[in-house]
Amino acid sequence: GDGCGHMVMYQDSGTLASKNYPGTYPNYTLCKKKIQVPLGKRLILKIGDLDIESQKCKSSHLTIWSSSTQHGPYCGNVMPIPEEIILDSNEATIHFESGSHVSGRGFLLSYASSDHPDLITCLERANHYTKDEYSRYCPAGCRDIAGDISGNIGEGYRDTSLLCKSAIHAGVIADELGGQISVTQQKGISRYEGVVANGVPSHDGSLSDKRFMFTSNGCNKSLSLEEGFLSKSQVTASSYWEETNEFGQLFQWSPDKAWLQVPGLAWASNHSSNREWLQIDLGEKKRITGIKTTGSGSAMLNFNFYVKTFTMNYKNNNSKWRTYKGILSNEEKVFQGNSNSGDIVRNNFIPPIVARYVRIIPQTWNQRIALKLELMGCRIMQANSSFTHSMWQKPSQSTETSLGKEDRTVTEPIPSEETNLGLKLTAIIVPVLIVLCLFLFSGICICAALRKREAKGLSYGLSSAQKSGCWKQIKQPFTRHQSTEFTISYNNEKETPQKLDLVTSDMADYQQPLM
Repeated sequence: GDGCGHMVMYQDSGTLASKNYPGTYPNYTLCKKKIQVPLGKRLILKIGDLDIESQKCKSSHLTIWSSSTQHGPYCGNVMPIPEEIILDSNEATIHFESGSHVSGRGFLLSYASSDHPDLITCLERANHYTKDEYSRYCPAGCRDIAGDISGNIGEGYRDTSLLCKSAIHAGVIADELGGQISVTQQKGISRYEGVVANGVPSHDGSLSDKRFMFTSNGCNKSLSLEEGFLSKSQVTASSYWEETNEFGQLFQWSPDKAWLQVPGLAWASNHSSNREWLQIDLGEKKRITGIKTTGSGSAMLNFNFYVKTFTMNYKNNNSKWRTYKGILSNEEKVFQGNSNSGDIVRNNFIPPIVARYVRIIPQTWNQRIALKLELMGCRIMQANSSFTHSMWQKPSQSTETSLGKEDRTVTEPIPSEETNLGLKLTAIIVPVLIVLCLFLFSGICICAALRKREAKGLSYGLSSAQKSGCWKQIKQPFTRHQSTEFTISYNNEKETPQKLDLVTSDMADYQQPLM
């Protein structure tokens, strides 16, 4: 049968493992898979684990074929396994076969293009490194690889945690794409709190000597705390549940109770269907990078309400609702929500949502739809322009949500409020300056024309009787005195060429005629 197991391949990186890894691979199986990176790039491979039960690599082995060379076969302890294999081509074939055996994990390898020489495998942990700061490239497909992590994005992760799996948990990279991570190591803490995030469970951890944290652009603050608690009119829902207890007391599970920071009841819908929704108006277009959700709460012992899965819709002013879709598919993305009513679960949006309105649409739930939430992100003008590159890498194919002017996502540059104000001021000031310039220019032209005509009149000795029109009406409030600054030559058909001193003659001064 097919001996290939876990497999995630993206255009620039990927992860491959034998079937049942890290369990025992099957007997008499074959896995043959072609991997490639973009043309013009070289292929880099790293074998993270190899445990094949064979002494001479005849019946069971791993071999890597490229267009010109063969690497392997690898098995058991017959020959040392290279830490890194760099091929001369952009593609290779992974060939794994097994015969009869008792034990063996098989293999796990990662690959990337030559653009990422700092590639690591999914099995590397932070305690493998001694530097306080470093950067590495995680391949696609590390989320479902066996291995524990402890901690969270706020307090940091225990140094025994898997690096790439922790990065997916923190929302620094997407499992489908992989990406670059920047790590800082710090002094450890006495206890690490485990939470579920982005489909990755993190476990509680004990005291450690060191911990590590990921460098980000800071666009992960609470949007509700940033502006203060939003007004009731900014949180609406399709319906809400009103409950009357045995003592006749009325409890309203209204949408304004949906904020995670507000103690007490949550929002609960009056009906149980996937047509129910909870809508939030953020007041202006913002960059939304994540969401935290919980259920009816551990304090409500009589109820065990929570949302298991949900989808997200969003929109801006005068635009239609859009569905948030997966990175590598054109289908709506279904987020994994809560597994109980009390724990908080985080999901990150890679790429982020840039919108004013968002809707959470429950898909599956326990007993009744009930939800408390918190949105994370930042204002658009505060977001770092390098966020796109540090937090996710854009796929070559157009997989992000396509939007109109009102629905630009993070993949497009969004003008800040200061830019909009500058454009408005420019639109007002520039026409005014143009009108003033035209007015001054016309006045200068009229003055120049009148000076020229009078100069002609004086040169030819024209009498005042020959002057007509508005020229006769020009007043002479003062007389210009003689000057000897410059002279020019003037040619006349009837007279011989001579030099005329324009400025030395007494010129009749004028005022601008009425218009």
